[in-house]
Amino acid sequence: MFTKDEVEKEVARLMEIRNEFYEFLDENIPKDNFGKYDFSDSPKLEAKRVYELFYKLDYQARKLRGIIVNTYNLNP
Repeated sequence: MFTKDEVEKEVARLMEIRNEFYEFLDENIPKDNFGKYDFSDSPKLEAKRVYELFYKLDYQARKLRGIIVNTYNLNP
């Protein structure tokens, strides 16, 4: 069982990683007039960096999912 503080810490970490991922996208992909990423010019992204950022995000999401499932005795 996890405490509320532990769960809050992991949620905060997930949001930090998510923000890092979006900062990378914002720095490398222009946005259109509606604020959506504009892939029309097919910007080149550093594949290794994209993978590293996504892996961190995915890992933290899966970790948090496990914490929530265990804390609330869920059966997904």
